[in-house]
Amino acid sequence: MSIYDTDLDQNEANYAPLSPISFLRRAAQIYPHRSAVVYAERNLSWLAVWQRCVAVAAALRTRGVGQGDTVAVLSANLPEMFEAHFAVPMAGAVLNAINMRLDAATISFILQHGEAKVFFVDKEFGAVAEQALAEADADILLVHIDDLTCETGKLIGQLSYEDLVREGAAAQPQRDISVPVDARDYLPADEWDAIALNYTSGTTGNPKGVVYHHRGAYLNAISNALTWHMGEHPVYLWTLPMFHCNGWCFPWTLAVNAGTSVCLRQVRDDQVYASIAEHKVTHFCGAPVVLNMLLVADQALKDLVQHEVKVMTAGAAPPAAIIGGMQEMGIDVTHVYGLTETYGPVTLCAWQNDLWGALDADEQATLKARQGVGGQMLEGLIVADPDTLQPVPRDGETIGEIMMRGNNVMKGYLKNPNASAESFAGGWFHSGDLAVWHADGYIQIKDRSKDIIISGGENISSIEIEDLLFKHPAIMEAAVVAKNDTKWGETPCAFVSLKPNQALTAEEVVQYCKDNLAGFKVPKYIVFAPLPKTSTGKVQKFVLREQAEQI
Repeated sequence: MSIYDTDLDQNEANYAPLSPISFLRRAAQIYPHRSAVVYAERNLSWLAVWQRCVAVAAALRTRGVGQGDTVAVLSANLPEMFEAHFAVPMAGAVLNAINMRLDAATISFILQHGEAKVFFVDKEFGAVAEQALAEADADILLVHIDDLTCETGKLIGQLSYEDLVREGAAAQPQRDISVPVDARDYLPADEWDAIALNYTSGTTGNPKGVVYHHRGAYLNAISNALTWHMGEHPVYLWTLPMFHCNGWCFPWTLAVNAGTSVCLRQVRDDQVYASIAEHKVTHFCGAPVVLNMLLVADQALKDLVQHEVKVMTAGAAPPAAIIGGMQEMGIDVTHVYGLTETYGPVTLCAWQNDLWGALDADEQATLKARQGVGGQMLEGLIVADPDTLQPVPRDGETIGEIMMRGNNVMKGYLKNPNASAESFAGGWFHSGDLAVWHADGYIQIKDRSKDIIISGGENISSIEIEDLLFKHPAIMEAAVVAKNDTKWGETPCAFVSLKPNQALTAEEVVQYCKDNLAGFKVPKYIVFAPLPKTSTGKVQKFVLREQAEQI
């Protein structure tokens, strides 16, 4: 035994489990009167959020909710959804934020698979939640969230979220409204304890339940703040759904730097621009589809933004044209990459101004479109052969699979040990995304493994073709999938939607591709149609593949 292992044990003075709950305690203690959450006429301070979370946690505990119990939430980006990210784990329970655009059958599956004990329901989604509960064979405590600004929907269940707040507050000492010097009364016994349960999209079967732990949530929240150089007291606009990887961990990040969350029920171009102008928003996140919506908005809306704004984008690989367009508007783009299994973003295209600052705008946008390098809290990132685990050459051409390891990789898939073992094979998390590794160490996605097009023995990146199509001045959106071909095996099929008041023929699109791509990469079929998307803005390529086969 080493001398450093003798009489130097962990104790309450020198060790505490890592948990985002600590961030909330600190923000409320140091900045009690700063705005934490703004929504419509509501403006909650950090002290108020702490007190409300303490109350909700106490009320849940009174009802027998505790260690390892699941609390599901079906809600828009409301203050209650933000608070649930702290209140639920403060009760010792696990937060399951459910995609609010799912159908009743899928919601029912999630409630049963996750063994939800409590279900918070925003009234806008009361009807679908009621149907999901009817299909679920489970005893679940129902708590409704009544947003007075929402004129539609259905309140279900007798108990309200505000009832929990009142009940929990009544159980607390009336005279003591101060924040404790530490959060140990609310911290988990073990930082490896689960804090959140998030479900994958389930496009090829039932969704898989991804389990996060307190340690990973804590570290990824800090990584967000570092990656984005957010500083103290940013004003963050919620254009990203909080159900999506727990809002990429940003509810917890906003407590790290005592920022202000500006909530939106709906993400529309007029509301986004108006909110940015009114609240002097400094940061917001969004998938490329959100950025594209803002790019094609009326100039009068764009003119509302008169201050520095930063946007973080991820999801489907963003075309360089979208990044360049945002930069031209004066909105600085940080491109990140991650998955549900990695708590959201874990890589970023770290900008190196001394190397790239003198390049023209197009070249800079192309560089920013890469997925980049590992974030501060990611331990390992490679592009490797999925079978041998040998890293591919850093030549920008050899395709391999992106793999990660570190504290911000999930615990595993709930009740699915085979899928967990497969995803962790060889000591790396296998993303399923195919990429190249550049000489400077930056990675660049070429496709999902299921989306790569193999034509006549040649690998074709659908993303490469999409990136080119997005650069066409008449094209608003594009997606490329494989279509079976008797001669070549597969051939590219492009689905295209045009900008307002623009006209384009299939022949013109094909010629444009011929002018800019190798011949075997040119789409054989062009379809003009709206692109089907998930609730997080990702194009549903499995739908497009089905449509392509019907051509």
